Amino acid sequence: MYKLVISVLPTDIDEQNHVNNAVYLRWVQEIAVAHWRVIASAEAQKRVSWVVLRHEIDYKTSAGLGDEVEVITWVGKASRLTFERFTEFRRKADGQLLSKARTLWCPVDPATGRPVRVPTEVRAQFSV
Repeated sequence: MYKLVISVLPTDIDEQNHVNNAVYLRWVQEIAVAHWRVIASAEAQKRVSWVVLRHEIDYKTSAGLGDEVEVITWVGKASRLTFERFTEFRRKADGQLLSKARTLWCPVDPATGRPVRVPTEVRAQFSV
């Protein structure tokens, strides 16, 4: 599991005066990248890059300007060619669940963009 706290900025707010749906998607991307960089070795980071195959996001309630959002991510099933990643968003002040996401990622060779297998030891670092 990996956690970040993000402050909602004016640029995150849409016409309905809450965090725009696309912002949650950006946050899914940002925390996934941060988690990868913190856990994976320098060698693994050189050999493996990631592309998204699928996003599923459920919105429960809205966040507003000035809210602090606790973002938590973890990897579910990790096979050689896909990583399932979960992300939850909670308002820090009251713990209210704002949104949750499930994303399917595919490892690729950074030079060719072609799928590559994730070494067993790397999968083990992220598996729950």
